[in-house]
Amino acid sequence: MAPSVFMPASWRTADIEEYRAQVRRFVAAEVASHQQRWAKQQHVDRELWSKAGALGMLASDVPSEYGGSDGSVAHQTVMIEELTAVGDTAFSISVHAIVQQYILKQGTEDQKRLYLPRLASGEMVGAIAMTEPGGGSDLQGVRTRAERVGDHWVLNGAKTFISNGYLGDLVIVVARTSDAPGARGISLLLLETKNAKGFRVGRILEKIGQKGQDTCELFFEDVHLPADAIVGGEPGRGFYQLMTELPYERTLIAVNAVAAIERAVQITADYARERMVFGKPLLDMQNTRFVLANAKTKAVVARTFLDRCIEALLEGRMDNVTASMAKLWCTDVQCEVIDDCLQLFGGYGYMLEYPIAQMYADARVQRIYGGANEIMKELIARSL
Repeated sequence: MAPSVFMPASWRTADIEEYRAQVRRFVAAEVASHQQRWAKQQHVDRELWSKAGALGMLASDVPSEYGGSDGSVAHQTVMIEELTAVGDTAFSISVHAIVQQYILKQGTEDQKRLYLPRLASGEMVGAIAMTEPGGGSDLQGVRTRAERVGDHWVLNGAKTFISNGYLGDLVIVVARTSDAPGARGISLLLLETKNAKGFRVGRILEKIGQKGQDTCELFFEDVHLPADAIVGGEPGRGFYQLMTELPYERTLIAVNAVAAIERAVQITADYARERMVFGKPLLDMQNTRFVLANAKTKAVVARTFLDRCIEALLEGRMDNVTASMAKLWCTDVQCEVIDDCLQLFGGYGYMLEYPIAQMYADARVQRIYGGANEIMKELIARSL
């Protein structure tokens, strides 16, 4: 896609490309052909997580001492890119990876040793429950509450739009644990869902896109959690932990966006070469060439920026403002490019049997989750 002057980026080493080949084989065998079935059942097969775990693909950027593969965010990037390349939006491996990062970077040693190996193997599927009904991106306005009672916490509240909520075995719950104002009373709690009395998974929500990825409501009614369920062991640090780890999440969203942009340009160019209009290929028409030239330029610019962001993450210098820029710009461009590409398909672009139509539906939420793009603008503006 990108000109050779920009490729390969420094993070695309020989080892990374060898890993990419392994991931590509796995995705072709276990993911690519199941999209329609997963969309109908609204979640992937539970066995998929175990299969990916057995190949070391669920914890690629987790140290081996905790069951991981001793890789880096570059390996995680490859997994997202290869899933996006076949049009997958069902296998929510990014959310699983984000849960692992919270535990790895913010958890106690006991929490790391208890949960990371089980997440790495696929024994557990991870989810993170931030958003509440009526709450949107306002994390400081969390109403879900955990009260300390004796030697345990009692959790009450509700969450919505929770990715991996249906299959999730370990949920990080954002909850208020004190009456301290604003962010100071917020904590992250670890909930093992199996046999958790008072915990209930609501309906799998019907979405306009990403239909194969389970997105649920979660309810907590007097759910008892052990005293050591607080991520990191210290109550009241949840908002700080969220702000510390959100750059990782937002960069991964940008990874998905750029991979989708590149795929949209490629499949549209292929279609335009084959589609005959007025006796000649659609690609021979100036408007088509100009639209695709503009789209490819955006793809290269997005890829170049993203590669620098990945390098920053690898070097431990990624900041929240830059991550917000990556999430904002790449997802906006994703929606713009896919819309422009869909137009070139004409009426066929509106048919879900054509991948560009599915990409159009799947892309829209990218500007909403991980913090709505309006919130990204506010965060960026504060740095002016």
